[in-house]
Amino acid sequence: ISSKLLTRFFHLQRPCLAAEKSLLATLRKKTGYTFANCKKALEMHNNDLNKAEEWLKQQAQSLGWAKATKLEGRQTSQGLVAVTVNNKDAALVEVNCETDFVARNKEFHKIVEEAATSCLAYVQKQPEVKEVVTKIYLDAEQLKNLPASDGKSLADHLALMIGTVGENASLKRAFCVKVQNDVHLTGYVHPSGSNSSVLLGKIGGLLALKQLVSKDVDLEKVGKDLCQHVVGMNPKKVGTSLDAPSKDKENEICLIHQEYLLDDNVTVREVLDENQLEIVDFKRFECGEDTNQSVDQPLEFIETCQ
Repeated sequence: ISSKLLTRFFHLQRPCLAAEKSLLATLRKKTGYTFANCKKALEMHNNDLNKAEEWLKQQAQSLGWAKATKLEGRQTSQGLVAVTVNNKDAALVEVNCETDFVARNKEFHKIVEEAATSCLAYVQKQPEVKEVVTKIYLDAEQLKNLPASDGKSLADHLALMIGTVGENASLKRAFCVKVQNDVHLTGYVHPSGSNSSVLLGKIGGLLALKQLVSKDVDLEKVGKDLCQHVVGMNPKKVGTSLDAPSKDKENEICLIHQEYLLDDNVTVREVLDENQLEIVDFKRFECGEDTNQSVDQPLEFIETCQ
């Protein structure tokens, strides 16, 4: 009799065990955490999947902050630049890490994309501009305090990523821009290859373009080509008619006087004249470059172009 009872007992227990295995597989797939940690989380919360997942996230966040504190100070010279444009608002962001290996990691890509998205959300909340272009610069500390899409700070997301990849990383700088309705914004990164709303590369640029007269021009294509030129040729300023072209064409710093990247038989000025366009402004970030410039202005600092 006892043998039959035991057989029946174990037979009845199998569905429960199967359910636990199913939950374990679901939790592992959803979170990416180890078998042992997922099993522990489910056991601690009576197989409540939601509570187990939340507990795992809290543990990962704590471990991430501990790891981030331990690695703080280690040089971060690699990384990525992100560009995102949404109609009349755009953001250009740099996030750094220690090695190019981590810069190719999907978890690192996620934090770079999150930073760019958060910066775009920030500039979208700013009042409508009276100037042609309004530019906002954010430094590392200001970036850390920005809220991400889930309400947590970017600093929290960064710490979580550091805990995952085991390497130091830093939010370096951001440039946000808002333009008037008659100005076209475009972005470009190199190397290119992403079709998402956030472009990732080693060098990135934003360009604000304006039509001088009504003309049938593909602003998106021309703007992208000109932004590609900015990324590739690294001009220091747009330039005006008062700026004389440099005798040394290779080291020309004025954008309008540079030989056009996509056709060196013409200058950027000639491309603009042909299409009746004006470059209002541009910004270029190169990962790892010296930033002893205006990007460290405080959050309240807003630069405008009349």
